[in-house]
Amino acid sequence: MLGKSIKLFFLMFVLLLIPFSLFAEIKGEKATFAGGCFWCMEHPFEKLEGVSEVISGYTGGRKENPTYEEVLAGVTLHFEAVQITYDPSKISYSELLDVFWRQIDPTDPGGQFVDRGLQYRTAIFYHNEEQKKLAEESKEQLDKSGRYDEQIVTEIIKATSFYEAEEYHQDFYKKSPRQYKAYRNGSGRDKFLERIWGKKMDTEHSSKYKKFKKPTDEELRKKLKPLQYKVTQEDGTERPFRNEYWENKKEGIYVDIVSGEPLFSSLDKFASGTGWPSFTKPLESEHIVEVEDRKFFMKRIEVRSRYADSHLGHVFDDGPQPTGLRYCINSAALRFISKEDLEKEGYGEYRKLFEK
Repeated sequence: MLGKSIKLFFLMFVLLLIPFSLFAEIKGEKATFAGGCFWCMEHPFEKLEGVSEVISGYTGGRKENPTYEEVLAGVTLHFEAVQITYDPSKISYSELLDVFWRQIDPTDPGGQFVDRGLQYRTAIFYHNEEQKKLAEESKEQLDKSGRYDEQIVTEIIKATSFYEAEEYHQDFYKKSPRQYKAYRNGSGRDKFLERIWGKKMDTEHSSKYKKFKKPTDEELRKKLKPLQYKVTQEDGTERPFRNEYWENKKEGIYVDIVSGEPLFSSLDKFASGTGWPSFTKPLESEHIVEVEDRKFFMKRIEVRSRYADSHLGHVFDDGPQPTGLRYCINSAALRFISKEDLEKEGYGEYRKLFEK
């Protein structure tokens, strides 16, 4: 009798678990877009509120589990694409379509910008009839808008198998920020988008700081401590091992002391042994400006913040993998916000970085 009761209890427990597992399965919907090189398609979607994952991969071809080399050769007929997992209660498929159109040249049938070939064509891969309807409507509206001189040729195709690309392709803009910037600038993509849409395609994060007006010198002297002013405004350098954050091990983000623009994350911080906070990559590469520095009879790469134009430090090529970079930054140029305070301080969108 006791054995039957235990079995009945176990069966009820399993049945109770089923709805929750099903809910977990259906909570995130999929959207799949091909927009040329998938390196350039991850970043615009990855930081959107409601998007939980963006994966680079291959789809629309005729071979199972293709390699990058096979796709690059054009023999498998696959597209380079990104597959997005999103919460429709937070962001709609129509909003994702709007972001997609603003990343590409939809009038080019032979590839995208400097990348030519079948694998670089543009396409929307719909996962259900509602997505198909919305995609067709958005394409028609854009075609009629007169924004382009030529007809829009982006295909709308039923989604088939999606094969995840090799690991080194995932989050390439984070792993190799300098190489990504050089490729993107050289490809002609940004110049085209600026010409068509009237401005560069800013991310959700950088757009908030575009209206930032740098305080006057008098205001800065009142706002900043003497060392903060010397570092950020006079390109100074603080003493190693005697600064606020060189040994900080707390989780959170580092923002510009003047503008508040997000710059670096504790997830990318490492012990360099130099006595200054060191990072393998920026949190938001759009907020970082790199310029050649030839002071003191040396040739270095200076790092400045984009909107406040604060001197932050320098970047070197002796960092750990995967980037091989060391962003050596002055604590005096930064303000640290712990993960517990992100919501309160207005940086709630970064909270999810520390929940994985």
